[in-house]
Amino acid sequence: MQIGKAGEPVSGICQAYPDRVEVRGRDLCGDLMGRVSFTGYFHLLLTGREPTDDQRFFLDLLLVAIAEHGMMPTNVVARMTLAADPGSLQGAVAAGILGCGPVVLGTSELCAQLLERAQARVEAGEEPQAVADEMARAIRAAGGKLPGLGHPIHRPVDPRAERILELADERGVAGPHVVLARAFRSAAADAWGKPLTLNVSMAIGAVLLDLGFPSTVAKAVPLLARAASLLGHLAEEQQNPLGFLMAGKAEAAIGYRREQHA
Repeated sequence: MQIGKAGEPVSGICQAYPDRVEVRGRDLCGDLMGRVSFTGYFHLLLTGREPTDDQRFFLDLLLVAIAEHGMMPTNVVARMTLAADPGSLQGAVAAGILGCGPVVLGTSELCAQLLERAQARVEAGEEPQAVADEMARAIRAAGGKLPGLGHPIHRPVDPRAERILELADERGVAGPHVVLARAFRSAAADAWGKPLTLNVSMAIGAVLLDLGFPSTVAKAVPLLARAASLLGHLAEEQQNPLGFLMAGKAEAAIGYRREQHA
């Protein structure tokens, strides 16, 4: 019994033949290998097209920007998983990836969706700052959080976001979504009554949209970047095990309270 609506039973990603492998209509060995970078290949796999110079440059930049941020819960759980099962590198990576949600990995996709909604209103004739102000006030009044604004460590600015936007300006790719991202920074300060950091997730979402990427890619980029980071942590874990140390510290930090039964 089929559940849900199925698409056409065909894929445009890859086909392996006895004498060659074809990826997105290109010969893997005869065309891609030795010519394209992994970033360019990632873009091809995602979109079916090879990137422009700016798209390649900023994909590289964003992957570097978001890959690593210290001993985050995703890295901790991956290390503890590898400590418990040293032969399961793939399981440890999977454990880390499963924890890559909006709290730990960031809200790039939510930022891109917010910016898309805002830009639709701008294209309908509204002013960018007025749109950002109204949307920020509405989110605040509903008790919500404005994605891409605020950070527990980086205050008053997120240096990663500032560098991304600086390079977007320098290379001439900053467009209407970067304009809106900056407008939301001002709008958030007014709505919340205090400055909120424009964080790396907002910068990633804005630049990707201005480069012509769909909003769905805004989550794919951090996921790929964190996979690389996890592999780095796990390579270190194999040489200098910390997983059981972390597990022991966690156990020592959490007290036990016996429940009272009637």
